[in-house]
Amino acid sequence: MDSQKLISGLYSLVELEQTINSQPTYWRPLVFTNGCFDLLHAGHIRYLWAAKSLGRSLIVGLNSDRSVQKIKPQTSGYPVRPIIPQDQRAEVLVALKPVDGVVMFDETTATHLIERLKPDIYVKGGDYSVDTLPEAPIVMGYGGKISLVQIEVSNSTTAIINRILQNK
Repeated sequence: MDSQKLISGLYSLVELEQTINSQPTYWRPLVFTNGCFDLLHAGHIRYLWAAKSLGRSLIVGLNSDRSVQKIKPQTSGYPVRPIIPQDQRAEVLVALKPVDGVVMFDETTATHLIERLKPDIYVKGGDYSVDTLPEAPIVMGYGGKISLVQIEVSNSTTAIINRILQNK
């Protein structure tokens, strides 16, 4: 079953490039962020609203299940990540008001997506710095802007999992 046909707002990279290029005034300035978005919480929502406020449209690069498993390997006593399958994470993200589109990727970084989409503004959480972002050289290379957004709710999927496991 092809989830991209079933979930409105979920694009392949080629479809997204064509859509943005055919309607640049609708999409640009284009804001792009990326992540796992496994167990969605208020911190995610506030972060996405903050990102959206920086431009006209917001695209979320979503780490595929394979990608999440590479960057968050199995730890003894913890569930395999991601908890929520990629198609369901994508469906939830595209249903959120600030999100204009989602594109999945298998790599451990969003560098390839950024190279192709050339977002005007690349957004990551305030827990990063420009020096620690592997995507930063690409964004700066084509003249894009990087914005680090402070997360208002200090929560994470890992913290949620830890609380659940401690309350067995």
